[in-house]
Amino acid sequence: MNKRNDLRNIAIIAHVDHGKTTLVDELLKQSGIFRTNEHVEERAMDSNDLERERGITILAKNTAIQYKETRINILDTPGHADFGGEVERIMKMVDGVLLVVDAYEGCMPQTRFVLKKALEQNLTPIVVVNKIDKDSARPEEVIDEVLELFIELDANEDQLEFPVVYASAINGTASVDPDPANQDENMQCLYESIIEHIPAPIDNREEPLQFQVALLDYNDYVGRIGIGRVFRGTMKVGQQVALMKIDGSVKNFRVTKIFGFMGLKRVEIQEANAGDLIAVSGMEDINVGETVCPIDHQDQLPILRIDEPTLQMTFLVNNSPFAGREGKYVTSRKIEERLLAQLQTDVSLRVENTDSPDAWTVSGRGELHLSILIENMRREGFELQVSKPEVIVREIDGVKCEPVERVQIDVPEEYTGSIIESMGTRKGEMLDMINNGSGQVRLIFMVPARGLIGYSTEFMTLTRGYGIINHTFDSYQPMQKGQVGGRRQGVIVSMETGKSSQYGIMGVEDRGTIFVEPGTEIYAGMIVGEHTRENDITVNITKTKQATNVRSANKDQTVTIKKARIMTLEESLEYLNDDEYCEVTPESIRLRKKILDKNERERVTKKKKVAETN
Repeated sequence: MNKRNDLRNIAIIAHVDHGKTTLVDELLKQSGIFRTNEHVEERAMDSNDLERERGITILAKNTAIQYKETRINILDTPGHADFGGEVERIMKMVDGVLLVVDAYEGCMPQTRFVLKKALEQNLTPIVVVNKIDKDSARPEEVIDEVLELFIELDANEDQLEFPVVYASAINGTASVDPDPANQDENMQCLYESIIEHIPAPIDNREEPLQFQVALLDYNDYVGRIGIGRVFRGTMKVGQQVALMKIDGSVKNFRVTKIFGFMGLKRVEIQEANAGDLIAVSGMEDINVGETVCPIDHQDQLPILRIDEPTLQMTFLVNNSPFAGREGKYVTSRKIEERLLAQLQTDVSLRVENTDSPDAWTVSGRGELHLSILIENMRREGFELQVSKPEVIVREIDGVKCEPVERVQIDVPEEYTGSIIESMGTRKGEMLDMINNGSGQVRLIFMVPARGLIGYSTEFMTLTRGYGIINHTFDSYQPMQKGQVGGRRQGVIVSMETGKSSQYGIMGVEDRGTIFVEPGTEIYAGMIVGEHTRENDITVNITKTKQATNVRSANKDQTVTIKKARIMTLEESLEYLNDDEYCEVTPESIRLRKKILDKNERERVTKKKKVAETN
């Protein structure tokens, strides 16, 4: 069989922050793809603001570099398990993977998750030990860890013979020698390694066309764009083809444009051959996993599996007393349009209507997946409310099952006791405890996903910020009985509308932790703090001191109030209870009770208690 020796398709996989995006930057720079005077952004592959701020890759990206006579297509994959749907499909488009591992941290859970998918597809791996220039680097031990992981994931014999390249992406150097002093001046050996070890695609361009969509993009001018790989044959602009849909139907259409990739740009091309990764426009309702083939030779590729959502929330139109003050888009029509637009490119998301025209059930892969959607919406000028995230329970063979996560925790030794105890209360089951004698302990648990909602704040407090927690979805398992996790503390609720005052805050700050600073506009029913006990209390933090003309005997000492705890969007979502909403606007994030009126709230609580006792 002929091979296309001028082409290689690889995906880069790594744990968050192990430097894969920086590595791609260097490969792009050194391949001479940019003009000498062209300004290249740092982490050029992370294109949207959120990716840059958080330093994570959310969407898979593709780029291509030319090295001598060979074109190397590189797909940058998300490392976070919430975006696992993307990963699985990318593995279908490539012939090999570059596994980037930190020379100190070694193998991490997200690496495991992506690597497992790659090995299942029989892809050829190359291991890149990055950050070799760090003082704390321990390359030999890390390679042993990688080998153990490969064995554990049932790698075949060929995969276990992986080549290793030691690199420092930040310095743009690499070498096949583990000694940091012997680094070559450039990344030549990495390019060579890719060309030598990664199999070239099969050249079967004479056969009938087969192209499969693995990713979606959307553009206002050309509509939906399907990105994928030509598995066989040739595709030309203007060609009449058949699109084989997931539901079994077939639609005919004409290919209007084909784009290839070069560097970070999309380049319009006239035809693409077997092995090429391309983007195609001209099909209105193309979806992930669908096959494009000739009208007279319909031959469908196996449909790609898309990860099912495991978490859902209710998105509502904002109806708080401050509704419409700060947002540009506040109506149900605008919010619905925006959610449906998200469905055009995000295949792991589901949006369903509810009994109310002002509320939608939105399901996603995890808290990060949903909070990034909410964060993007507020930056675009939307105003909305969301409810507490809940796990999606499924019935499997007549048994109620819930999602269970595999959790890996790295903490200093002195905190292990309190972590094991806190995981126990959340129905966590310990699988392993590794103490490598460095004062750091690695704990591995299986925990129901609902036990992890809201855990990160508690985890940070327990470990004083020294702990690292990572979790990935493992499987659906029979539902555990009773309450799992959740917030223990009650909240402090405002009874008045107005501005919070220093005097008002001082009056209540010994009752708990305050969430607002003096001068913040608040309304009745808004949550302004956390109570030290388990019940909610209603307070007036807008009250000001009575001014009289009698001078007090104990002069006002200069008083200072404790610093307010300001929560991020993710912390706010995790903090919510069943009877609360998080109000999100372009300028503010507020927590509130669903029922704002104090008397009405108390009536409902009483009714609920009576119903429970009966």
